[in-house]
Amino acid sequence: MPRKPKKAEIPHEEELQPNAHILGAGEVVEQFITDTLETNYMPYAMSVIMSRAIPEIDGFKPSHRKLLYTMYKMGLLNGGTIKSANIVGRTMQLNPHGDATIYETMVRLSRGNEALLYPYVLSKGNFGKAYSRNMQYAASRYTEAKLEPIAAELFADIDKDTVDFVDNYDNTMKEPTLFPVTFPSVLVNANTGIAVGMASSICSFNLKEICDATVGLIKNNDFDINEAVKAPDFIGGGQIVYDETQMREIFRTGRGSFKVRAKYAYDKPNNCIDITEIPPTTTAEAIIEKIIEKVKGGTLREIADVRDETDKKGLKITIDLKRGTDADKLMKKLFKSTPLEDAFACNFNVLIAGMPRVLGVRDLLLEWIAFRSECVRRRVYFDLSKAKDRLHLLEGLQKILLDIDKAIRIIRSTEEEAEVVPNLMIGFGIDKIQAEYVAEIKLRHLNREYILKRTKDIEDLRTSIADMEDILSSKARIKKIIVGELETVVEKYNKPRRSEIVYAAAEEDETPEDDTPDYPVHLFFSKEGYFKKITPQSLRMSGEQKFKDGDSLLLTMEATNNTELLFFTDRCQVYKAKAADFDDTKASVLGDYVPSKLHMDAGETAIYMAVTTDYKGYMLFFFENGKLAKVDLSAYETKTNRKKLIKAYCDKFPLAAIRQIREDCELVVQSTAGRILLLNTGAVSPKTTKDTQGVAVMTLKKGHRLASVREFVAGEFQKPARYRTRSLPAAGALLSAEDSGEQLTL
Repeated sequence: MPRKPKKAEIPHEEELQPNAHILGAGEVVEQFITDTLETNYMPYAMSVIMSRAIPEIDGFKPSHRKLLYTMYKMGLLNGGTIKSANIVGRTMQLNPHGDATIYETMVRLSRGNEALLYPYVLSKGNFGKAYSRNMQYAASRYTEAKLEPIAAELFADIDKDTVDFVDNYDNTMKEPTLFPVTFPSVLVNANTGIAVGMASSICSFNLKEICDATVGLIKNNDFDINEAVKAPDFIGGGQIVYDETQMREIFRTGRGSFKVRAKYAYDKPNNCIDITEIPPTTTAEAIIEKIIEKVKGGTLREIADVRDETDKKGLKITIDLKRGTDADKLMKKLFKSTPLEDAFACNFNVLIAGMPRVLGVRDLLLEWIAFRSECVRRRVYFDLSKAKDRLHLLEGLQKILLDIDKAIRIIRSTEEEAEVVPNLMIGFGIDKIQAEYVAEIKLRHLNREYILKRTKDIEDLRTSIADMEDILSSKARIKKIIVGELETVVEKYNKPRRSEIVYAAAEEDETPEDDTPDYPVHLFFSKEGYFKKITPQSLRMSGEQKFKDGDSLLLTMEATNNTELLFFTDRCQVYKAKAADFDDTKASVLGDYVPSKLHMDAGETAIYMAVTTDYKGYMLFFFENGKLAKVDLSAYETKTNRKKLIKAYCDKFPLAAIRQIREDCELVVQSTAGRILLLNTGAVSPKTTKDTQGVAVMTLKKGHRLASVREFVAGEFQKPARYRTRSLPAAGALLSAEDSGEQLTL
């Protein structure tokens, strides 16, 4: 196929006459999908990565930078707060993406929202809460804001050419490409973003710890970061489950995850648990919903009530306990089964010189040191240029000191204004810039006192210039300046850690005790999906089993209360439960309807129940086309407490029968043609893939299908060898004359 796109013929050219003046209007052009992706999608993807979702070395995304710079130019570092709507409107001069997104950016940066460890926006009014999805922020016309004092560190010397400036989207203003921030803000505040094909997730760290680590790295390139920074720190507090190996790997590579758990206190008089700090990855509502789900599912029977008591004092989730409940044991269960303990996934993806790079803490700090060194160097160079210009003017003014009367005579004797500067240049041997400066001096300033005051700083300027030139030539002095700035920042804005570090190695080694009582039970499962659990004592005293009209018993077996149950459905899914999740009942009741009890999908029905305690054995799935899928029962075992597994068996063929076996055995397989095959399951290899298509075990003629499967009973056939086969698949055999009579009685 040629690479050059071909123009298709236009079937109705007369319809395109109104647009005839538009070049190519109405034409259908064939284009390769790769060309479309390259010309249309790639620029969008690059824009999202470079200009929207990934933070840069100063710790900000473009949306953050545009908002904060606008607030800085509005003079909001000092004075009182102003309406947020005014700030949002002014920010639209730099950010054309709409007022709603700008205000959302401001909300996240604010103190009131409690999303950042060191917020940059001082808020007044309702800015919502990051830990609650129901506590939404008020509209921008109701709230007020200004910059926090720490925001001054973002703009230090920004007007001294420390960073580059670019035009805004309509070329009417200038905006900085980066902030010359005086501390490593990229690691001090949390930042997340999802781009195209990549994402960024940076956790927050304590300001003092990060600054100490930076100082240590500046003084010694081999400094161990872990000596200064133990673990991240979150505004919401909580407890960080510390694993040194795991944390060192995150610090080294910038990737990995660690667990954060809620902080709680047991209120003994009221017999309740008060949760006051939660992980940053969840919300109070999500936690409460999960606890309620577990209570309804019967896995948390110790809880009497759970409610949100958050008020102006802060977050508070209260869990009322039943009498005799051990609060610490219950919290261990809650940590394992609810978002009260959650993992924070780290992906320290940062734009470095326009290129996205995933860096560890050490490498990020080294990049920030290089960035800040350049900012300091540019600031010193700017001050040096200004000082040299000032010195040059003062040196010209000093020459006037030699003869003020001569300067006055030259100016008075010059007939044309344009000749004043050249005459001064000739008269005193100064250049044009110096002469212009002298010529602009007011008449009242042409006295010795004024000139002496202006020229006495010449020596100080020369000393300062020599000092700045020395700084520019010395990397050590630049680093010393950065260290001094970091120490000042720590002194001004240091706050104690909020997140507590806990060592849970001992707890993980403990085997959690199962408080569920274990005792013998009889399990009954009907064809319509009803389940009953009856104790032996109750069964002995019961009469006939009761079923719904048209329903009948499918499976019954003896087990214990802690037995695990796997309910296979007609939609190739399996729902996991424990016998303890169901209440003890009697033979005279219908029992629990499994689809409702386990919250199955609408219209979904349970068709088989498997029972296990150790996940040993096999599941056999017979399909109508004669295939058999033999799956290790261990394939359904999960380390987490997942209650629903999809693709429990193959959905490509109609299912004929399901059976659970502990070990290989012989089964009687029968087709609609009346043929019988005596199948040893050991002839079929087991698979660990749940939805395997299986292997053919019975060949079927057109119009026939596999009909039923049952266990083989010794003595069932006069000559069992007639129905056995040496190889699979096999057609099986029709019943012999001596077996047909017996078969009819079965």
